[in-house]
Amino acid sequence: MSRIGKRPVAIPSGVTANIDNGVLSVKGPKGTLTMGLSDQVTYSVDDGAIAVQPTSQTKQARSHWGMQRTLVANLVEGVTEGFSKVLEIKGVGYRAQVQGKKLKLQLGFSHDVDIDVPEGIEIKTPDQTTVEISGIDKQKVGQVAAEIRRWRKPEPYKGKGIKYRGEYIFRKEGKKK
Repeated sequence: MSRIGKRPVAIPSGVTANIDNGVLSVKGPKGTLTMGLSDQVTYSVDDGAIAVQPTSQTKQARSHWGMQRTLVANLVEGVTEGFSKVLEIKGVGYRAQVQGKKLKLQLGFSHDVDIDVPEGIEIKTPDQTTVEISGIDKQKVGQVAAEIRRWRKPEPYKGKGIKYRGEYIFRKEGKKK
C-alpha cells in the first residue's frame, strides 16, 4: 500500500480543480496548470480535496498511485505558492546577469553563455554570483536549473562552478610533494 497515495491532496481556498477528458486542470492565484491523467489510477475531486486511488492491485497500478498523487500535489502547490531554486556561482571571474529575456553567464570560456528564459519561468540575479529561478511548474524550474548548472558543474578540488544552494560538494585533496 502506498502511504503517500492514501492521503488526499487538500485544495486551499481560491483554488479550483476540474477533470475533463483525461486532463486535470488546477487554477489558482498564480496561474493554471494541467496534467494528463494515468489510466492506472482513478481521480476524484470532492470536499475540497483531490483523492487518488489505483484501479486495480497490480504492481504497475500501485507504483503509479503514489507518483500521481505527488504530481497532483505539485500542481496545487505550484498555483498557490510556486517553486524556486537558487544557484550559486563560485570562481574567479564567474558571474551572471539577466538582460531582458536572456541570462548571460561568464564562466571562464572564451565566450559568454547566453541562455533564453523559457515561458513561465522567472530568473533573477540579486548579485553576480546568485541566480534565482522561480515559476509555477516544478518540472520546468528544475529543468532550467539543471541546464544552467550543466554549463560548469562544481569541481572537487577548489569547488569552482555552479551549485545549488545547500548542495554539498565532496572535496578532494590535491597533489602532495
